Amino acid sequence: MAQNEKLKERMDKIKENLETINHKLLVMSGKGGVGKSTVAVNLAAALADEGYNVGLLDIDLHGPNVAMMLGIKNNPEVLEGQILPQEPLPNLKVVSLANFIESDVPVIWRGPMKTSAIYQFLGDVAWGDLDFLIIDSPPGTGDESLTILQTVKDIKSLLVTTPQNVSAGDVSRAYNFVKSLKKEVIGFVENMSYLRCPNCGEKILLFGKGAGDKLSKDYDIPLLESLPFDPQVVLNSDNGKGIVSHMRGSELEKSYRKLVKIILEALEGNSK
Repeated sequence: MAQNEKLKERMDKIKENLETINHKLLVMSGKGGVGKSTVAVNLAAALADEGYNVGLLDIDLHGPNVAMMLGIKNNPEVLEGQILPQEPLPNLKVVSLANFIESDVPVIWRGPMKTSAIYQFLGDVAWGDLDFLIIDSPPGTGDESLTILQTVKDIKSLLVTTPQNVSAGDVSRAYNFVKSLKKEVIGFVENMSYLRCPNCGEKILLFGKGAGDKLSKDYDIPLLESLPFDPQVVLNSDNGKGIVSHMRGSELEKSYRKLVKIILEALEGNSK
């Protein structure tokens, strides 16, 4: 079979496999260290907790952390040529490269191998009927994000920043990258916006302030939510415990609930 025919066959398979997924959302940032995977994992978990059927795909091929954050340790099963996603929580299906490789083995792949792996995740995973597919991407604007944006025609992006100005500059590049591919950015999320002092209740600005508001004003795109920093997240993430299920009633959990509501409203408005 000619190369072009093989590619067309692969694209048709991906299109068919994703047809039963209502919303596809790529979680991105222009830089590392902003807690992008934390946002992707806990957004997916919050949506699932609200009763939506959610898929979570980790395409951070060189640093796949989604599986650890959700406590997934076993390899996924393959049945009749399809990868069966793992289900760590009700209504949540997850696929991460971390469950296909040894934990300390580096992924030394050039672009074509990355693209091939992503095609397989999109076309060969038994996602089934989903309300949302949340895709966690690596930092920057490289092969992984480019492949998703070019392959998934109705994908939308959510851009994560921290309050620092240096983060705003990097996220600006990510925004322009998405727009250059003629895809929609539904909004920005400012992560680790502040720490609530446990003694006096005042907000402590650990990482400065203003990046989320600046990005929103510069590009006329909403700042959907400013998520507080909570040291408990570090311990919970290392032990596979999500914010929604293990920090109920906290300010951070309430912020994720609010973020879900705002995203649902934004997507509903776009569909009208």
